Amino acid sequence: MSDERIHLSPPDMSEIERRRLVEAFDSNWIAPVGPDLTAFETSLGAWTDREHVVALSSGTAALHLALLLQGVSAGDEVLVPTMTFVATANAVTQAGGVPTFIDSARSDGNMDPDLVAEVLADRARLGRLPAAVVTVDLYGQCADYGRLLPLCEQYGVPVVADAAEALGARRSGQRAGSTGQLAALSFNGNKIITTGGGGALAGSDAAVIDRARYLATQARVDAPHYEHVDAGFNYRLSNLLAAVGRAQLERLPELLQRRSAINERYEDALAAIDGICFWPVATESEPNHWLTVIMVDPDRTGATATELRLTLDARNIEARPAWKPMHLQPLFAEAATVGGAVSEDFFEHGLCLPSGSSLNEVQQDRIVEILLATLAS
Repeated sequence: MSDERIHLSPPDMSEIERRRLVEAFDSNWIAPVGPDLTAFETSLGAWTDREHVVALSSGTAALHLALLLQGVSAGDEVLVPTMTFVATANAVTQAGGVPTFIDSARSDGNMDPDLVAEVLADRARLGRLPAAVVTVDLYGQCADYGRLLPLCEQYGVPVVADAAEALGARRSGQRAGSTGQLAALSFNGNKIITTGGGGALAGSDAAVIDRARYLATQARVDAPHYEHVDAGFNYRLSNLLAAVGRAQLERLPELLQRRSAINERYEDALAAIDGICFWPVATESEPNHWLTVIMVDPDRTGATATELRLTLDARNIEARPAWKPMHLQPLFAEAATVGGAVSEDFFEHGLCLPSGSSLNEVQQDRIVEILLATLAS
């Protein structure tokens, strides 16, 4: 139907996923581990250029474990981009840390390396460096690791990469998930691949990932009875969900190509409109185009991003504002923030358009036609 609801980024499933899931079910490898889980982790390692990966129940679980494994504990400061989903900051507080929010760079919307440099220099003078820096690969574009990693290494501060939105992306030839001491991935229902819910932690140190796997399975010691020395978590992904993930990874090149084509069609249709521009992309970036995000200048278009969103919603089309910065969230009203004006501008003017790989051209034309008609009026 022409008025059928168009979602922002729904799961894109095929017969391949169904077959994998049924095969896993029929094998009776249900949970928590099995051959599909092992194979999924191996395939993720290839996509992230990491030797060691552990599949988990969510991307937030991966971030939480990553911070614990980097030694973050009660009262420790952790630098976090303010322009992100709340899970990034929640993981810090769950580990006992205290987030300090860093503004975005105009060039790509990601954490501003200049501000990180200022904060690290200031903390070094005070003799209290942060326990970690968490980067975020926003909207499928990797952060500027060419600057951030040497900077953090200079001060001996570990980097945890939140690559939840960026699987399949590259920057300066480096794959999303390949940088930092540890990297977190997400397979939530709206991500570029999904297991229905799930995530993974990727790293290059076998001992660290082994420790993550141990903590993720209730820290059970290898014994015939249930023996526990440490407090652990129930964070493992099930073999059934891993079977779906394996099939999604097989299709990832196709899904990446489709999202790129959707982004290109939006640009062809909207880029020439005065007052409409697209989320900035650094010249060395190869985003996965998880979401196509436009920036709306109401003084030139005559409409705000909110007005466009509400118009689409009235026509049964889901669009969303850009991420609301963490320093504007009531939850983090008392948190320290460095800068903020750039991310606030992105939030005020940004609009995420339907970008799922299952979006067909008829649906996309409908979206574009409504936008053009609204702007023309």
